[in-house]
Parts: sequence; C-alpha cells; structure tokens
Amino acid sequence: MKILTTIALITASTLLAGADEVLTFDPPRTTIHWTLGTVLHTVHGTFQLKSGTIHYDPSTGHASGQLVVSASSGESGSEARDKRMQQSILESAKFADIVFTPDKVTGTVAPEGKSTIQVHGTFQLHGTGHEFTMPVDIEMKNGAAITSTHFSVPYISWGLKNPSTFVLRVDPQVDIEIQSTARVSTQ
Repeated sequence: MKILTTIALITASTLLAGADEVLTFDPPRTTIHWTLGTVLHTVHGTFQLKSGTIHYDPSTGHASGQLVVSASSGESGSEARDKRMQQSILESAKFADIVFTPDKVTGTVAPEGKSTIQVHGTFQLHGTGHEFTMPVDIEMKNGAAITSTHFSVPYISWGLKNPSTFVLRVDPQVDIEIQSTARVSTQ
C-alpha cells in the first residue's frame, strides 16, 4: 500500500511539474497608482484593472495571458486635467485599453512565502506595443498570489503627447505602482 501511495504521489508531482499555474487577478483587489512629477508639484492618480489572467509554466518560464487596464479610468482628482489626459494624451476614445501581455518569467516563485521575479512581455499603450520587463514581488499564501510592482513608463518617448506647457514642465516618464491579489490554480 505504501509503495502504491508513493508511486501515486510521484506521478501526481510529475504531472503538476509540467502544468501551468494560472493567476486570475481580481479587479476590486487591485490598485494602480501613478505619479507624475512637474516643476510645481507632483500629480497622483489611479487607473482601474478591467481584467487579468496570466498562465505561467514554472518549468520553462513561458508566460501568456493579459492584464487589461481601462485607459478611460485614469483619474488625478482634477476634472480639467483628467479631461485633457483622456482626450489629448491617452486618446482613450480611440485607444480604450492599456494591455500588458507577458511572455517570459525569470526567477523562481516559491510555493509559499515571498519571491521576486522579472516578468517580460509587451506593454501596449496608445496603440503601440513596447518590449517591457517589470520586477514583481510575489507572496504565495493560501492559494493566492499577492503581488506588487513599481516601474516607470517613458510615455513621451513611447509616442504620447508631451503635456508640458510654456509654464508647466512635466517629467518625461510616469511612475506606476501596482498591488494586486490573484487566485492561483493549476491547469
């Protein structure tokens, strides 16, 4: 009986080793904060996650799926500034979504506890894809992945309109900070 149980466990772990981990992100449990420096002050704002599912093969690092953010959800607390951001910078009526499509994970995710990984993929902003790697801190806990990341987006060099005016100068990149919780399953 012990031998059969051991064989069953070895077989199950071998099958799971080639299985994808699926992270399904919960939009209400995701916060996306952005910060943009100007010569006068720092502007803080938020975006909302629409949906997010990532498939990840721990044995190869291959990843797929998408994290989709609604471009029109961007808010800074100033109606006039937000209207300008939506209409002339993001052009959210034309480019409704900001999408990150991962293709590779570098690093090892511990089955329980904290890990730091690098997630490589394509960052789709304003209709154009940009190769991108983001650092991700991840804590696996009770079937959930609690993630956080911080990175900068060089939005002007990526082709978005520079919001600077004659008097007001803004930084050429926006800092993004994301915290999220994802349900983890095996496929």
